[in-house]
Parts: sequence; C-alpha cells; structure tokens
Amino acid sequence: MYARFGDDEEAPKMKIGLLDIDRHNFPNLALMKLSSWYKSNGYQVEFATIFEHYDKLFKSKVFSFSANDTTCYDAEEIETGGTGYGNFNNLPEKIEHIYPDYSLYNIDYSLGFSTRGCIRNCSFCIVPKKEGYIKPNAEIYEFWKDQKDLVFMDNNIVAHDFGLQQIENAIKENIRIDCNQGLDARIIAKDVEIQKLLARAKWCNSGIRLACDHKSQMEPVKKSIEAIRSFTKRKIDFFVYTLIQDDIQDAIDRIYFMRDMYRVFPFAQPYRDFTTNREPLKIQKQLARWCNMRSIFRSVEWKDYKKG
Repeated sequence: MYARFGDDEEAPKMKIGLLDIDRHNFPNLALMKLSSWYKSNGYQVEFATIFEHYDKLFKSKVFSFSANDTTCYDAEEIETGGTGYGNFNNLPEKIEHIYPDYSLYNIDYSLGFSTRGCIRNCSFCIVPKKEGYIKPNAEIYEFWKDQKDLVFMDNNIVAHDFGLQQIENAIKENIRIDCNQGLDARIIAKDVEIQKLLARAKWCNSGIRLACDHKSQMEPVKKSIEAIRSFTKRKIDFFVYTLIQDDIQDAIDRIYFMRDMYRVFPFAQPYRDFTTNREPLKIQKQLARWCNMRSIFRSVEWKDYKKG
C-alpha cells in the first residue's frame, strides 16, 4: 500500500477511524477496546471525519433505533458491528479482554462487564438471544486500574457468584460503583447475603438501580429496598427502571407504587420492539414524560397531566 521508505524516513502509520453511530452521551465500550488494541500495535486511531483517509473504519451501533450514518468516508475497508446492526458477534478475544482506551472519550471512570448473559428469558429483552445464559466474563482488574468510580454493565450481575465477587472486589478497593442495567430484585429479596453486600458497597450518586418490569416485581422491589436499608446507616436512594408496555394500567400501578415510597424514584421507559423498531405509542411517551419529570411527578396526578 505504501512505497518503501529509506532508513532516514519514517513510514506513515496506518490509520484507523472509529464511528459511534448512537451518539447518546455514553461511551461505546467496543470502540474503546478497538482503540486500545490498534494503538498498542502502532496504529493511529481517531474518531472518523470526512477529511481523512483510513485504512480501516469501524462503525459501532448499540441501538436499532439510532439513525444510520450515510456519510461517505474515505476508507479502504469499512466494518460495522453491534446490536443496532443486528450483529451479535463478539469482538475477537484478544480485543474483548484488553484494557479499554478511556482517553477516547476523555472519561475518568471505568466500565465493563463482569458477567455476560442472563438467567431470565424476558420476551422484551435481546440479551438471551445475543449473549445466552449468564456466565463469567472478566474480573474488575481487567477494565479498572485506579479510577474512583466503576460502572458495571452486566445484565444481571447478582445472578452469578462471579458477579457478586466483583462487587466484593470493588468494595475492597474502595471504589464507588454503579450497576447501570438495574438489579434483579427477585433475587435480592430472597438472599440476605446479597442484601448485606449491596448495603456495604459505595454507590455512585448514592443510589442503587433496580428493575420493575411488571406488577409481580413490586413486592420484591419493596422488600429489597427495605432489607438493604436495614443493613446500613447510610442514606441510599433507589432508581427503579419501569418498563411501559402495552398494558398501560400495569405501568401506572407500578409507578404509583414506587411514588409512595421514601426516596424511591421510578424511571419510566417506553418499550421499543427491537425486531420491528416500532415507535412507542403516544400514551407510552406521555406517561414516561410525566413520571420522569421530577418537578411535577409528585405534585401532579397522572389523570390531570394526561388531560393537559
């Protein structure tokens, strides 16, 4: 590809371009790992622009509803990957288990998966199809060095002893943690040792994320919150992901159930079918806006907000 250079001349470095198609203000872990691997092998790596030539261009897309990038880039080879493209293939092992390049997004915290997969098989979730049953993936020391904060991206970290051990490792290292996928209250509510572990952990923004996807999970959510609080004197807030599917009344009941609890904040998420990418219904979006706007959520009733 390049002409031969003399001993006193430096051959141009091969250039890698990266594209984060989602652009959702959350760093793309796959791109950070690709950046780390190619930089360690002497390549130039940057977010792609139309003004440069690239030997290889990587497009990564997590969400199917993110608009495709139709820009024409100057690249010898273009590779797309990620759930948003319907690509469930993993990165090669040599790249999957490399320390991420956090400088790519200029972030001062670490993030990664200690486990992959899930024990559940929820119809609305892509994880069972993409990753299968839960299994160990990596100790925190693979993606954490000395950052104060660590984000676990596991889909169900409390469902595996290996995941629980990584929370224990974070506690030993005095790291503040966040589990950004929402913890499984059905497991927590039945296990005192897990309740004690979560009570001991330091949480980013002093909050624990739980999930409540249908009414059968309301009591486990309540029991988990009460149990965790009973094992610590620290103030812990709870943020509860609340899925809004076609049964609107089911979602309303869950939201009001959590509104009545002390320092428990539901976060409503309208369901979007990843197979058809159907836009959420108007009432689903409206319910989510009401629930997620804290300035009016506890002072305006849903029936009044809906009329307005």
